[in-house]
Amino acid sequence: MLFGKTILITGVASGIGARTSELAGHLGADVIGVDVREPSHGQASFIKGDISTAAGVAEIIQQLPKRIDALANVAGLSGNTGIVPTLAVNFYGLRALSEAVAPRLREGGAVVNVASIAGYGWRANLERAKTLIAIEGFPDIESLAAKHGLNNEGAYPLSKELLLLWTMRAAHQPLFKERGIRVNAVSPGPVETPILKQFRAVLGDERVDSDITRVGRAGTSTDIAPAILFLCSDGARWINGANLATDGGLEASINASVLGF
Repeated sequence: MLFGKTILITGVASGIGARTSELAGHLGADVIGVDVREPSHGQASFIKGDISTAAGVAEIIQQLPKRIDALANVAGLSGNTGIVPTLAVNFYGLRALSEAVAPRLREGGAVVNVASIAGYGWRANLERAKTLIAIEGFPDIESLAAKHGLNNEGAYPLSKELLLLWTMRAAHQPLFKERGIRVNAVSPGPVETPILKQFRAVLGDERVDSDITRVGRAGTSTDIAPAILFLCSDGARWINGANLATDGGLEASINASVLGF
């Protein structure tokens, strides 16, 4: 279902992005990789690019072919660099790239966003998320953070809350919907990648260890990549605006605790 398709994947230098790129190639897709760092593994087509600014997104777009079948937004920051770069990459830059790529996506194409179980709290923070999503383009995030009382410690969960809510909204926006472009998300739990140590520093060992204990082990990039590529494929043609929990049952366990059963 991916053979001969062109898939744009961000964050290909390591972790989930690297494995997704590798697997897509094995499944017959033509992969265009994007990252701020050169990947150490073989990448047939690579664009060195930075989605944290509007100019960076524009430079990437200029180097893309006219037709793409799917966009996998895997690139992300752990939050250890603070609120400004985290929101710039994990949400506002990701959104800007998706909107800019949309005209190049074929009818019936797909956008897949890598969110996180850390975005679980979007319902509790709904009004804040709606306000921040309503801001178009690339805002001055430092001013935005000051205005809304956003702090560095909550940067990562906030970025994923925004991404999950926007995924549902984008699925029904004319830019995507009028051409049958599906917009979905996958939400991993803790995954054994180079960035996991950063998550421990940001979220705390207790939180990460508790999540891993609930499901028996941390995930791996090999656990997550197939879910991303499934949503990129025609096999997911009737899945839109959804969030696929790829977490070994972590969200189900948390739901059971929250709901008391």
